[in-house]
Amino acid sequence: MAELNVPTMADMAASGQTPEVLFWVGCAGSFDQRAQKVTRSFVKILNHLNIKFAVLGKEESCTGDPAKRAGNEFVFQMLALQNIDVLNGYSVKKIVTTCPHCFNILKNEYPSLGGNYEVLHHSTFLQKLIDEGKIKITDTETFKGKKITYHDSCYLGRANEIYEAPRKVLEELDAELVEMKSCKTKGLCCGAGGAQMFKEDEKGDKRINIERVEQALETNAQIVASACPFCSTMLTDGVKAKDKLQVKVFDIAELLAAGQGLETVNLQ
Repeated sequence: MAELNVPTMADMAASGQTPEVLFWVGCAGSFDQRAQKVTRSFVKILNHLNIKFAVLGKEESCTGDPAKRAGNEFVFQMLALQNIDVLNGYSVKKIVTTCPHCFNILKNEYPSLGGNYEVLHHSTFLQKLIDEGKIKITDTETFKGKKITYHDSCYLGRANEIYEAPRKVLEELDAELVEMKSCKTKGLCCGAGGAQMFKEDEKGDKRINIERVEQALETNAQIVASACPFCSTMLTDGVKAKDKLQVKVFDIAELLAAGQGLETVNLQ
């Protein structure tokens, strides 16, 4: 990220500036190599639109979501209170994140601990920019004639009822949006939520991500779009397990960045 302009809250505070929005990167967006590409794409969009933003950098810790979902309330509150202390210290008002897990817990569970912020998932944030006419699609060839199917993240969809925003983002591309048989309120989990990402499989006939990828393949889509780093990992693993490497998994930020000519995506 060194070549991109990514200021920290500490930098801005030192110069007496206040960002329009704090970009909460999250553990996946910071440390997972695949999710780092989504972080880069989102930052490129922010920079392209001259949106004044900042990150916490080394002052950002895990939200505590995996610990809470795994049953360790003590660790969750310890991490949450540490983050709230930092956020309130900078008088943060508005947060945007590319992770539904971070979004859900910052929005719905931090307030009871003293962390009250306007929290947006990047799908909603990007959709608002589209509605305001700030995002213009310049690449009309990359996705022309392609089929895209969107996977609803549990923490974005059923937990927070955000279904249309990511779809409106994808509709900006010159592609055909096709739905899986389990979608929106009846969406199927990727298998990673509730800290399942970090534990061994339980006994069963089939992994959930395989079932979900089979539904995606039934649509004959060339692209499976996601808006969650956990979902992207599980879907990619499922595509590999089914030996369907011609089907690509991308985050909506990557696809929108490509549509603006800020990024290239390999569909081969």
